[in-house]
Amino acid sequence: MGCEVKRRFLLLYATQKGQAKAIAEEICQQASARGFKADIHCISETDKYNLETEKDPVVIVVSTTGTGDPPDTARKFIKKIQNKTLPADYFAHLQYALLGLGDSEYTFFCNGGKIVDRRLQELGSQHFYETGLADDCVGLELVVDPWIDGLWLALTQAFISRKEREIMSNNLRTVSNGVCAVTIDPSTSETPSLVSEIQHLKLEDSGVRSPDISSHKAANGHFVASSQGSEPSLIHSVPPLSQSALNIPVLPPEYIDVQFQETTDKDPSLTSLISEGAVFEVPVTKAVQLTKEDAVKTALLLELDISKTSFCYQPGDAFCVICPNNASEVEELFLSLGLSGKEDCFVCLKIKDGTKKKGAAMPQHIPDRSTLKFILTWCLEIRAVPKKAFLRALVEYTSNTGEKRRLQELCSKQGASDYNRFIREQDVCLLDLLHTFPTCKPPFNLLIEHLPKLQARPYSASSSNLFQPGKLHFVFNIVEFPSCPARPVLRKGVCTGWLADLVTPVLQPSESTEHSSAGKSSALKVPIFARPTNVFHLPEDLTVPLMMVGPGTGISPFIGFLQHRQKLQEEHADWKFGETWLFFGCRHRDRDYLFRDELQYFVGNGILTHLKVCFSRDPPAAADTASPKYVQDNIRLCAKDVARVLLKERGCFYVCGDEKNMGKDVNDALVDVFSMEAGADKLEAMKTLAMLREEKRYLQDLWT
Repeated sequence: MGCEVKRRFLLLYATQKGQAKAIAEEICQQASARGFKADIHCISETDKYNLETEKDPVVIVVSTTGTGDPPDTARKFIKKIQNKTLPADYFAHLQYALLGLGDSEYTFFCNGGKIVDRRLQELGSQHFYETGLADDCVGLELVVDPWIDGLWLALTQAFISRKEREIMSNNLRTVSNGVCAVTIDPSTSETPSLVSEIQHLKLEDSGVRSPDISSHKAANGHFVASSQGSEPSLIHSVPPLSQSALNIPVLPPEYIDVQFQETTDKDPSLTSLISEGAVFEVPVTKAVQLTKEDAVKTALLLELDISKTSFCYQPGDAFCVICPNNASEVEELFLSLGLSGKEDCFVCLKIKDGTKKKGAAMPQHIPDRSTLKFILTWCLEIRAVPKKAFLRALVEYTSNTGEKRRLQELCSKQGASDYNRFIREQDVCLLDLLHTFPTCKPPFNLLIEHLPKLQARPYSASSSNLFQPGKLHFVFNIVEFPSCPARPVLRKGVCTGWLADLVTPVLQPSESTEHSSAGKSSALKVPIFARPTNVFHLPEDLTVPLMMVGPGTGISPFIGFLQHRQKLQEEHADWKFGETWLFFGCRHRDRDYLFRDELQYFVGNGILTHLKVCFSRDPPAAADTASPKYVQDNIRLCAKDVARVLLKERGCFYVCGDEKNMGKDVNDALVDVFSMEAGADKLEAMKTLAMLREEKRYLQDLWT
């Protein structure tokens, strides 16, 4: 009788906000239905797996965060495999497949996955399936779904290859022991059955389904929720989708049991919301609106008093603000979920007995002994766009046939376009869904299982502790999400909206921030904590020339740089300082030119050597129809100086601001500068830029 082929594979995920984990869990659920066993772990859980001895195929899902960094959960793993003493055949025994997640609007698309993929290849690992790179710009599922569909065929072939190697090895071992080789009887070998399965999977991939392969179909038949010819929306579809049979995801197994307990105890402290370090609740001592009322965006500057804390920072550092969800939205959720009156009850959580979820674990972002209100206010990202697995779970708690059918469509393969159009692109959240589908009444455990952690929001310091001891400034635009059919009212960003509402009573109108008086706002407090491992700092050698690019609120850290330089120059008149350049841009000179007076002061006192500004929405002067509109235009106009500072004088180049639009444009402008001034082709220019980044002379602080 043939040996049983083990169908186990190791499934690792590296996640920052839960996306990679959710996709890995979907793979795990499908694996069971396909006859495989997925041994699933976070890549940080190195005590639960060992790649050095792993014999089964490995599937890895890796997200990307920041400006192209691997997620925090992958840092230790990557540090380990990047050890340069490892031999080139260290992972020669390993067969793996990798799915990277990213956003093509960012400079380093899927860089987290690419770093892992590249290093595994360098250490001798072999792909058993081609690497997938999913793009959140157009919709992850456009790559993720077909990649997962093809994974099962690739895994089956990997197991056949391994079985053939084992048979060959056994035959050779038998011959080497002086015994005649045994002919393998096909009727007793597992290989033919696996070959049959491959044919089976190929049929399925080509659109032909074998009768014994079950397809997850919508349970309620065909429901046409709109009249012929009407436009589709979040609530209803039109043909052909409304008349299609649906392939819907496997129902995610529930795994959290929730009990409510009356209590008079206090909620946990906010420090319990972070994994390490301390949270400081510091008073707001000043709030200034930097833009005019008719500006496209509203920018605010806040001053925090950190003098009575141990919080410290350098110019260029970022820090994190712990923000609550909008109070009125939390109240609406209480009503929609039928939980009114239980706001102050403790929520007791445990793993459900007999759950079928692999690796079920308690959520680490919900502190013990938390009330329902605390969890919905401080722990869960209730504004998160619901993933398809969440929609699938909501189907089971929706009573109306039409609503149930529409939710099935939105989470199905056939409804991918509608999901992107009406949920993802419109930033629809759970509350919007509950309003749109009023018979959907999910239990609270589904929120804990499917909503990600409410992330603290990072901000760049816009001040120098040397210049203003005990004060911390930061600047932000109030983010706004316009109304849409699924959301009839405008929404502000979770953190920026909360901060703006908090300081409304003490907000000062636009004026020079340097000399405005502090408001009496010490009763208003903001919880903050330090953000570790920041390298966006001034060079230690003060003679090194600096070039700074900061359009809009991206100017924020450079105000801190210049304040710091000002103080040093005042205290050390005999010291030599390198030249400083600032490329700033905004829409209108008279509406959103941030820190205008301060910049003119820095120029007048020689602290800022060169100031290059541009205004994208102001009409050009009659005599200068080709005036620069964006910071990258000014960089190209100053190409000779940029090349001189960076290539000859070994200066530093800093960029702060929006990654999606500005970050890539500045990157491209530098490549053009190096091509023009150094006479290099584009590839060589890109290598030069990579060298500057490696030497930490091209530094970026970019955000979404």
